[in-house]
Amino acid sequence: MNNITPHLPTFLQEPLFWVLALLVFAIWQFIRNKLRMDVVALLVMAFFSLSGILTVQEVFAGLSDPNVVLIALLFIVGEGLVRTGIAYQVSEWLMRVAGASEVRVLVLLMLSIAVLGSFMSSTGIVAIFIPVVLAICSSMGISPKRLMMPLSVAGLISGMMTLIATPPNLVAHSELVKAGLEGLNFFSFTPLGLAVLLMGIGYMLIARKWLDNGESVEVVSQQGQSMSQLIAEYQLQGRAKMVVVNPKSPVIGRTIYELKLRNEHHLNVIAIQRLKRLSRVTISAFGETNLREKDILLMDIGVSDEKFASLCEMLGLKQIEVKGDYFSSHSKSVGMAEVALMPEAESIGKTISELGFRSRYGLSVVGFKRDNEILTQDIIHTPLKLGDVLLVMGVWSQIQEMDKQNKDFFLLKTPVESKQAVPAASQAPHAIFSVLTMVVLMITGLVPNVMAALIACLMLGKFRCVDMKSAYESIHWPSLILIVGMMPFSIAMQKTGGVHLVVEGFLQATSSLGTYGILAGMFVLTALISAFISNTATAILMMPIAIGIAQKLGYSPVPFAMTVAMAASAAFITPVSSPVNTMVLAPAGYKFMDFVKVGLPFAILVMGLSVFLIPVLFPL
Repeated sequence: MNNITPHLPTFLQEPLFWVLALLVFAIWQFIRNKLRMDVVALLVMAFFSLSGILTVQEVFAGLSDPNVVLIALLFIVGEGLVRTGIAYQVSEWLMRVAGASEVRVLVLLMLSIAVLGSFMSSTGIVAIFIPVVLAICSSMGISPKRLMMPLSVAGLISGMMTLIATPPNLVAHSELVKAGLEGLNFFSFTPLGLAVLLMGIGYMLIARKWLDNGESVEVVSQQGQSMSQLIAEYQLQGRAKMVVVNPKSPVIGRTIYELKLRNEHHLNVIAIQRLKRLSRVTISAFGETNLREKDILLMDIGVSDEKFASLCEMLGLKQIEVKGDYFSSHSKSVGMAEVALMPEAESIGKTISELGFRSRYGLSVVGFKRDNEILTQDIIHTPLKLGDVLLVMGVWSQIQEMDKQNKDFFLLKTPVESKQAVPAASQAPHAIFSVLTMVVLMITGLVPNVMAALIACLMLGKFRCVDMKSAYESIHWPSLILIVGMMPFSIAMQKTGGVHLVVEGFLQATSSLGTYGILAGMFVLTALISAFISNTATAILMMPIAIGIAQKLGYSPVPFAMTVAMAASAAFITPVSSPVNTMVLAPAGYKFMDFVKVGLPFAILVMGLSVFLIPVLFPL
């Protein structure tokens, strides 16, 4: 580019022109949404390097930024909380205590989302709670519109609760440190976040009435077939039993295969809950599995209740209550799936018993479909034909393993509960301990924040809350590329005088409004930009400007950086402002103007509260 610069008009020779032109191009591409945001970020990096505006070191400075590494590590921490079922346990607790009170549901829902989102991805939390909210709305006979908006609003507010809750907060911390200041601590945002949360709960108790007329509606799940529907289709109701192995039971020390429970007694062991230290873990029921004292057996029975009671007495088993439809209450660990035969499979013509299905796959066949008709009689001795569909049941990990390794059957359909499978439920206490360790290290400042997160990730790995595969897969690489790709803008704007130009122009437009007016103007500008592009990209662009304005006025940069961070999270106005808004759009049946109608007044309230509280909490 340097070779052609002398032949261009004077204004085109200015690096600032190209920086601003590239900024307009990037924002326009973000709004059009034709190219992926991470691809736009990579194009930006390439242009800055090839044009000579920035050095290669400056272009790739984001890759060595500790805060980028911290964000990646926090994705893994969040995965640990999901894999151990902590988030799902909160959702189940909410369903239990909700009762028939819509007000109670809304309050507890927003509190739960805000707390969980303080430590893990708000997008992941909202994804977990969408089916929960749909189920609650269905049981209460109310429109999802009345609860889905509070769900997304709480997800956004969770980003205002702690330093690690959302990337814009970490960007604020990073820019303050670069400016030679101490930066923010773990709970710097918490007083503001709590105030906004309380205001948000009160506001949504009123605003929910604007979203529908209060009519009862039938909520239809858009996510596929559930376990309950498969249970009904395969006529499994009433066949589920749970028993405990008594101390002197004759089955202790013997394998399932030796006992011939299914062949001789029509008792099919689906899975086993076994004591391990202080909790129970669910294990697969292979034919070679030895039964132990105090094991809980999840069974599918083919005999009458009277006959089953007699068999329990003979085998030294004690019946316990089964909650929910056919083990549906155990869907975090035990699941089902439909499988079909591969063409030319060696299993064709053989029976389930001849295949040793349980011993081979660790799964039980509980349903059999042929020519769209459900077979119920002696299914384990029925020769298999091409086109037959088997309903298998067992622990989720074995279902996944069968799908990956098996050559005779292929996975036809899994219920929606498969998305909520918790592979490390027994490690939940260790996950909580790991996260608390990270928080304590961050609060005390004993180690840098990135090291605290790394220690937590290593602990999660040591305790088997995550494995290497799930850790790598949990990192949202497009988000990291977007952050790394937008960081050169901050450097280029400062290097070419762009920050100074914007600061001067902003102050000329708002200087007559006073300090609170300047903060309000900065909040409005940030919120408007983040309504159309990523809040992370917005924070990266606006943070140097905010700090420049503070330094120009002779004020502390902290309240100005806090204002930008709060405004970047206040993405309530449109359904495209944030992924959490987009996620609730279809399930609730919202229109674009629903977000404007509810989100715009609330964004104004958040702005007023932030502009009032920030100078009080962080003196100018």
